[in-house]
Amino acid sequence: MKYEHIQLAYFLERKNRFVASCRLKESNEIVDVHVKNTGRGKEVLLPEAVVALNFLPSTKRKTAYDLIAVKKQNHWYNIDSSAPNEVVFSALLNQTIVLPGLNGNINLVKREVKYGQSRIDFYFETDKKEKGLIEVKGMTLENKRVGAFPDAPTARGLKHVRELIHAQEKGEHCYVVFIAQFANIDVATIHEKMQPELKDTADTAIKKGVQFLCYACHVNATQLEITKEVPFDLEASFCDPLE
Repeated sequence: MKYEHIQLAYFLERKNRFVASCRLKESNEIVDVHVKNTGRGKEVLLPEAVVALNFLPSTKRKTAYDLIAVKKQNHWYNIDSSAPNEVVFSALLNQTIVLPGLNGNINLVKREVKYGQSRIDFYFETDKKEKGLIEVKGMTLENKRVGAFPDAPTARGLKHVRELIHAQEKGEHCYVVFIAQFANIDVATIHEKMQPELKDTADTAIKKGVQFLCYACHVNATQLEITKEVPFDLEASFCDPLE
């Protein structure tokens, strides 16, 4: 995932879930920007934090900038909620991601496929007649090199995991793929204190055969790129940095 029109700025305040105020580094102009993530982001979106803005002016937009990344302790964290799906789609096609448990190679990928009462991110087939579903989740919350999802309660995420349990029971190969939108991570888990029901549902899903995977990324102001798989451990201890 590459961004072509990046300008650096300083974060000032978040006005609401979708809009923040920033000061452009080059001109000191204060501008409103679209925050491409509805999560809380309070541990990274701090006053005067360096942020990366993608300049995309249009008469159809209320703001000319998208806030896509923020620097935390000299490391970039991508917070663009659309980026994980894009990098996973590319990785599936070029086999950067190889899903465990499959005998064949993926030869068909469809996006946004309706299943049950949800739209699942990807449906795939392999050259061995295998079929499956993949739900992708961006992960932006990290503390002490442990990544956690979610950073805010997600009814949609809970619903998707339940749909995958049903599909797995019917013989599909089902996966939840977390994209850690940062590099400094050793293990990933579910943020139990944020949403205990999601951890319980994930536990049920894993026991049914749904596979939970996580991939770390190289991130800078202009790029997000998958670099390596990291372990997903439902029992890993996570301490919320805001507690």
